[in-house]
Amino acid sequence: MVSHLELPAAFLALLAILLTLYLPSILHTPTLPGSQDVLGAAEVIQLPGSFGPESLVFDRNGDGPYTGVADGRVLKWDRDSGKWIEFAVTSQNREECVQPFAPELEHVCGRPLGLRFDSKSGDLYIADAYLGLQVVGPEGGLAIPVATEAEGEPFYFTNDMDIDQEEDFIYFTDTSTRLRRREFGVAIFSGDKTGRLMKYDKSSKEITVLMRGLAFANGVALSKDRSFVLVAESTNCRILRYWLKGQKAGTTDIFVELPGYPDNVRRNEKGEFWVGLHAKKGPVASWFLSNPWAGKILSRAPLSFKQLHVLLVGGKPQATAIKLSDKGQVIDILEDIEGKSLRYISEVEERDGKLWIASVMTPFIGVYSLH
Repeated sequence: MVSHLELPAAFLALLAILLTLYLPSILHTPTLPGSQDVLGAAEVIQLPGSFGPESLVFDRNGDGPYTGVADGRVLKWDRDSGKWIEFAVTSQNREECVQPFAPELEHVCGRPLGLRFDSKSGDLYIADAYLGLQVVGPEGGLAIPVATEAEGEPFYFTNDMDIDQEEDFIYFTDTSTRLRRREFGVAIFSGDKTGRLMKYDKSSKEITVLMRGLAFANGVALSKDRSFVLVAESTNCRILRYWLKGQKAGTTDIFVELPGYPDNVRRNEKGEFWVGLHAKKGPVASWFLSNPWAGKILSRAPLSFKQLHVLLVGGKPQATAIKLSDKGQVIDILEDIEGKSLRYISEVEERDGKLWIASVMTPFIGVYSLH
């Protein structure tokens, strides 16, 4: 007997396949007012034998960048040799970890996402999607666990973090308590709202859940004055602000609504924030996300990861980076509209007049000069 869900799921799956194969123009995302189509001029630095540099960070000596890739390693860019070298791994079970991209092995090999250095100790903290919050010393090697659960609930999709270098707090996200990283398309279309923002106290080793019920909790960034922390809520295409100090302490408000799915958020020296959009939101994805019943049926449909991803991102690879003021106002929108050099931005790190740009969906990073 055919269940009452199987027929609509089959219909939506067929519709999705037809859209992705034959009507890609319907999926295309809109042009953003005031955007500058300049990121196509970015320099590309390949990662031979690696895939998916999600986050970029420089150590206290200015060396790097360091980035985590899909096979569970953290790599370091060696400027002298012009090559990437292995710095750390998040799992000691490396026998099967020989492919640049093998989502089915991420729980074995580890999948490092957000990276941050402790400026005092030189330690590198790693948000591993499957293995939790980890740390490795300045010389690299095998990272060790810092935390794997909060309030008795295991981390299921540890994503990003920022460090309060003065008070030794780490603010970090767990995207979902029921879906893994390799199911991120399902997490978005199903409307999963189990994400959390947490605070780890390095002195007491205690974890406090600050926010819960988030729709794909993602990037994290502390304000320059440490009065608030930002968290990207990717499914809802917005960034939330959690107040840490002042009269609003302990409360949350909307920092900015965005035209697409925000990934990591990074603060520059001025206290402004760069947001990488995985993609702009197109009309088809908007309809599914605005109709939770359809999104849930679609997430159960027999679609491949690639087909779900095409529906989410609008068919055509693009790159969008948005700079925000410390009040949440849009300052700049930089794009590679045709995806000539960059696509699917996961993070933008501003340093010495350049933007270092990462993507979880490419085997390279980009470097764009602002001057």
